[in-house]
Amino acid sequence: MEKSDPTREAAFELLSSVLDRRRTLDAALAAPSADAARDQAAAHRLAATVLRRMGTLDAVLEPFLRKAPPEPVKHILRLGAAGILLLQTPSHAAVSTAVALARTRGLAPFAGLVNAVLRRVAEHGPAILAELDGPRLDTPPWLWASWGDTARAIAEAHQKEAPLDVTLKPGIAVPAGGEALPTGSVRFPAGTRVTELAEFAQGDLWVQDAAAALPAQLLAAQASERIADLCAAPGGKTAQLAAAGATVVAVERDGSRLRRLQENLQRCRLRAETVQADAVSWHPPALFDAILLDAPCSATGTIRRHPDIPHLKRQRDVLALTETQDRLLAAAIALLRRGGRLIYSVCSLQPEEGEPRIAAALARGGVSHDPFTPAETAVLPEALTAQGFLRTNPGMWSERGGMDGFFIARLLRN
Repeated sequence: MEKSDPTREAAFELLSSVLDRRRTLDAALAAPSADAARDQAAAHRLAATVLRRMGTLDAVLEPFLRKAPPEPVKHILRLGAAGILLLQTPSHAAVSTAVALARTRGLAPFAGLVNAVLRRVAEHGPAILAELDGPRLDTPPWLWASWGDTARAIAEAHQKEAPLDVTLKPGIAVPAGGEALPTGSVRFPAGTRVTELAEFAQGDLWVQDAAAALPAQLLAAQASERIADLCAAPGGKTAQLAAAGATVVAVERDGSRLRRLQENLQRCRLRAETVQADAVSWHPPALFDAILLDAPCSATGTIRRHPDIPHLKRQRDVLALTETQDRLLAAAIALLRRGGRLIYSVCSLQPEEGEPRIAAALARGGVSHDPFTPAETAVLPEALTAQGFLRTNPGMWSERGGMDGFFIARLLRN
């Protein structure tokens, strides 16, 4: 039996896991497989490109298909088209590996179709691609509608692979090849492997998008304070708070995610108390000076790093998440001393997960809104809303490579 390219084999498995079995791309990457030792990074890049640009790829392929082929054949065609049109794979290599993949996957009757369609893509695809509205095609309609006037800028940012952002421990110099960002994060080009940075092995930095670092920065932890980080895994914000010298209690419901947080703290030689508990029902022995609640959310603000999200999330999912966010906010407020402050954040672009959640918390009573000021947000003035919230989106800093989408608010305990 003909053997196809290991990278295409692995990329096909990743696509099938996301699109057919509805697993996250991260979970699919973590699953043991016969191809685990092969070029996983290349397979991930290929699969992520297909997920990121699938609407466009399907539009290019559609004129060359008399009827829709089975889903596995679609995956093979998408992989081949992505190589030809988006990843500069020589057309003969993209076609031959796709044909071989069809045969090794038990789809030999479709090998001729794959060959014929991809040859036509190689010949006519670039011209078709140039006429398409990629950002619109690659964005589910419900997401596009929800993002309003910022939809096109966000969708354009999603078409590109995100750079690597890290947070440094205080006093650590910017590593070679890194760009110091105005917000204090350090950025490396897309494709940089953090494990190859000496400072990572030394525990002097951790991976964290520039926008993801803002909630802990805005909490402004003091060394004398006792702070709770709720829903804390994987631990980037916990590390920020601990590095500031505060006494930190990190709360995480999921045991495996808590272990990952503990491993990250250990690698960075930072101390925090860790608790496995559901923050909604957790009862600590004393109230806190400040709380950071980075609540579970739709994560649509991280699509450029997780291109599987538009294929896995549905509009109905957001309602269930807002109910969870309201319960967590109520629980967090009850854990604050009088005068204590709470930062609420979500890595979401969905309006329902932002301002309405704060309005609901204010209506329940016990807290007041403490707006962020222009002075506090001077390094990112475009993110400050008229109401004093912070809302970032991937279209910001487009010349630098963008940032994740976050909503951040500050409340004070009455």
